[in-house]
Amino acid sequence: MLSDITIGQYYKADSFVHRLDPRIKIILTIWFIVIIFLCKNFLSLALMLSLVVFSILASKVPFKTFFKSLKPIIPVILFTTILNIFYIKDGNLLFPDTFIKITDLGLATAFFMSVRIITLIMCSSLLTYTTVPTMLTDAIEKLLSPLKVFHIEVHTFAMMMTLALRFIPTLIEEIERITNAQKARGADLENGKLMQRVKAMIPILIPLFVSAFMRASELAFAMSCRCYRGGNGRTKMKQMKLSLKDIVPLLIFAVFTVGVVLVNKYFNPII
Repeated sequence: MLSDITIGQYYKADSFVHRLDPRIKIILTIWFIVIIFLCKNFLSLALMLSLVVFSILASKVPFKTFFKSLKPIIPVILFTTILNIFYIKDGNLLFPDTFIKITDLGLATAFFMSVRIITLIMCSSLLTYTTVPTMLTDAIEKLLSPLKVFHIEVHTFAMMMTLALRFIPTLIEEIERITNAQKARGADLENGKLMQRVKAMIPILIPLFVSAFMRASELAFAMSCRCYRGGNGRTKMKQMKLSLKDIVPLLIFAVFTVGVVLVNKYFNPII
């Protein structure tokens, strides 16, 4: 399961989405998240889902890579589905002669929420799959640069976010290595009661924290040896410049946004 977590990984390809300005991709991702929460029925949700599918096809990233990133959140999706099915009491009962109180509105809402979560994860994964971490850092720094007026260390904040994304795959590999080492020593991590399984995780968590702190210390020392002093006076070899190809996705998103607003207005909402 841990090997299926692909957050923070970059998929190298030559596509239109890869060549987009990182600032535009961040803006579009935030824009998409806002619009997806404005969807009130299946038709508006289908519009946004079709936009995600089109973007994935344009990125040339295989669909199996996105499906792999969905595996770790399957328990969350199942929990959300079950919660909506049994919590919502409005609508028509599907089994009126039994003790099972499930309504058609509950099923529709459960399916709607599940598709919404899947769409959000796929859209967010598209950002990291198609953007190099260094470019992502520069884009975040550029977008947050107005905050420098309030004496906020924007470059440090952007670097922290990018390093956090970058080291997620490294920490996952570290967890798998420690887990395999503990299993080789006879540790039982999968059987027993809940408390026993929680206690069995302690021999994994302690070495993981020690390794993470050591890795952070080594990284800080390496950056210090290279005279890293943050963003003050720092120049960049590649300057980000907006072009016409970066404006086209904004126009496409604007059209879909208008479509979602109109669909929400003229069709009955689900939620």
